[in-house]
Formats: sequence, structure tokens, C-alpha cells
Amino acid sequence: MKTKLTHPIFKIISDCADEMNIPAYVIGGWVRDLLLNRPCKDIDIVAIGSGIELAERVAKKLGNKFHVNVYKNFGTAQIAYEDYDVEFVGARKESYRSESRKPIVENGTLEDDQNRRDFTINALAISLSSKNYGELLDPFNGIKDMESKIIRTPLDPDVTYSDDPLRMMRAIRFSTQLNYTIAANSIASITKNKDRIKIISKERITDELNKIILAPIPSIGFKLLFDTGLLQIIFPEMQALYGIEIRDRKSHKDNFYHTLEVLDNICKTTDDLWLRWAAILHDIAKPPTKRFEEDHGWTFHGHEDKGSRMVPKIFADLKLPLNEKMKYVQKLVLLHLRPIVLAKSEVTDSAIRRLLFEAGDDIDDLMKLCEADITSKNEYKVQKYLKNFELVRQKLKEVEEKDNIRNWQPPISGEDIMKAFNIKAGPEVGIIKNAIREAILDGIIKNDHKEAYNFMLEKGKEIGLH
Repeated sequence: MKTKLTHPIFKIISDCADEMNIPAYVIGGWVRDLLLNRPCKDIDIVAIGSGIELAERVAKKLGNKFHVNVYKNFGTAQIAYEDYDVEFVGARKESYRSESRKPIVENGTLEDDQNRRDFTINALAISLSSKNYGELLDPFNGIKDMESKIIRTPLDPDVTYSDDPLRMMRAIRFSTQLNYTIAANSIASITKNKDRIKIISKERITDELNKIILAPIPSIGFKLLFDTGLLQIIFPEMQALYGIEIRDRKSHKDNFYHTLEVLDNICKTTDDLWLRWAAILHDIAKPPTKRFEEDHGWTFHGHEDKGSRMVPKIFADLKLPLNEKMKYVQKLVLLHLRPIVLAKSEVTDSAIRRLLFEAGDDIDDLMKLCEADITSKNEYKVQKYLKNFELVRQKLKEVEEKDNIRNWQPPISGEDIMKAFNIKAGPEVGIIKNAIREAILDGIIKNDHKEAYNFMLEKGKEIGLH
């Protein structure tokens, strides 16, 4: 089977390989995505010889501005060409030790290189040699598996997953991204080998987890992680959401499946990874806050506050960034009930001001999260909430235009207070600043300097300042 390679980089690589008298192939994900008509910017080239030497020759032919990054420890080289990342490697065969995912590498044939690939759909290769340029090599029926939408390993899955346990995460990631079914023997093997994931670094695991989260329907991946037992190992806090407890004929919803619904819902409105993480973590503290009250049933009081406090440890454990991204997720977890409470009751300007004050520029994302959180099977209830949320949105807009509370800056500074009363920094300054803020949020005074200044003078007199 012949394939059409239209990008000029392939002809340049072909010419260089012919000059060196070595076969070369484009292999793996780029070939898979070409056949699936998906965009791919990572091009993997395998040479039956030195991949580094081939890369250096290609760079020379491209011109002086193209630099080769050589990674001798891995026997690879990389060239950034336009917006493509082209990686070169010599064909190799690999053998593994049980305690490590780092293989013992030897030079090999194309067949050896295809044997070491994780899945049949990633073992496809296209020849770049002039004698059979564009010929597709498919030793494991990867095309057939694409047509059947199946993720299958080229060799015995026990060997594939035990050798490199990260492939278990990759199988679930590809299944989620492509909406393919993982072959039954592969699922059984992942379940059997799940504990091998412990030898993989958290960074590599989380990289795959984030790709699952960024897929169109992430719940596919999380259900597979749960069913195979991987979730319990890599993200036990999420596993803990699973299950329903019944007491006195009263039960609560399964918070694991509810969370997956919320995650899928929010994916319809955003591609933002961190907003999707907020959806995953919004109810994460329900297990430790769960209580049964005789006259009420199951409660999860304070789960939003405890959940917010759990975020830093979860981020640290998963090697996620402990920076503004984490604080953003914390904030949304902490505030996720506030718009829901507003949607259930009469919306006051004061409540809206306080929500805007605390959410700031993240208010729109918070509203998306809250709307995604509506997962009732009762369609009437869903429509009622959505309608109320529209009222909250309208009120947010009106109050913001009138009071400018979003990203609020105090109209009176600490320096203004000290100058007005001729006092030094101390508790009185904080008392007055807090009183001004509360008066503005409650609508007692407007958010402007003149009204705030007059209020400051009155408050100062109350606490004995002149």
C-alpha cells in the first residue's frame, strides 16, 4: 500500500538516507494520525543505521539556521523544522529488567523497532527510501485495528505492559482520545500488572492523566482507570468518591460518577485544563466530610472548604504545578457552592457583590463549573436551576457595571487612614479598612472615594479616633 507524503521534509530525509546508503522510515504516531486525518506535529524517523548522523546530514541540507539537538545517551537527535518536531533514532531492539522501565538497548532492524512499539496502531511505518518511497509497512494489522477501533499490543500484552508500565496509561489515553475499545486481553493484562505503575515517575503518569482530562469525553478514561485498579494507585482521593451508603433507607448519590458527569459537562464549554481539574476536585472532600443526621439524612457540610485545603497536597502528590494554577483550582473548589445557593434563593445585590469580590476575574469560570454541576435526572429541576443561573448571571452583570467590585481595590488606602487621623500603622487601620469593605459589599455606601472617605471619618470617631 502506497501513501502520499506531501511535506517537503520527507523528500529531504529520503535524499540524505540514500546518500548514506541506509533505509529510513517515518514511524509511529505521525503515520497513525495521517491515516486518521488528525493533526500531528511530532515526526519520528527511524534509520537502519545512525539516526544522529542522518539528522546532522538533513540539517546541513536544510541550511545553517537549522540546529541539531543531539541526545547521545538515548541515541537520538532532534530538529525543529517550521512548526514540526522531527526526531531521528537508529532502529533498535530493547530488553527490560523487572525493577526498571529503562531498557537495555541494542542496534536492530526495522522489525525489531516495530516489535518494541506499544500498540499496533503505533507500529505503522512508511518507507522513505527512493526505491519504495511511500510504501506502508503494517506488520501487526494496525490498519485493521484502526478500522475496528481497537487498541491492541503487537506482542503479548503482559510483556508489553510489564516491560514499560507507562504503556498501561497510554492504552487508556489512546482509548479516551480516539474513542477506541481496548482489547479484552489488554484490559486483563493491565488489571494484572497495575502495581507495576509504581515504578513510573509521577510526572510521566500525570502527563498521561492530563491528556486523558483534555480528551473530548474524559470519563471514558477515568472509568477504565477505575475498572483496572490503576486509579486507586495513582489518585486514591478520586477513587474514594466511589460508592453509595444506605442508612435508614436514605442514600446519597455516587460522587465518583457524579464527578465524571460534571467533568464531561464542563468539557462541552471549555478546553482549559485547570477548569477541568476544578471539576474533578470540586467534591473531592465529600468522603471525609460525610455524616448521617437522623432527621435529615446524609450531609457533606464544609466539603467545599476542606476540598480547597486538600488541593495543594493532591497537586504536590501528582507533581502538578504549585503556582497560580493551583490557587485558581483552590478558589473554584472553595466557591463552587456559592452560585448554587444564590440560584436557590432570592438574589440580593449584597450577595452578588460578595461573590464578585471573592471570585474576581474567575467569576465566569465559576459559573461554568456550577452549571456543569447540575446532574439531576429530573429535567424539570435541571431547567429550573439553569433558568435561575441566568438570573444570577444577569445580576452579576448589573452589579458589576454599577459597583465595579470585580478585582476590587480599596478606595481608601491604609496611608489615607493614617494621614487622616495622624496615627501610625496598627490595628485601628485594619478595623477601618475592613469596615469600609463591608459597607461597600453590603451596599451601605458606594464604591467611590468620596463616600468611603466620609464613612472612614465616622468609623474613626466610633473607635475613638479624631
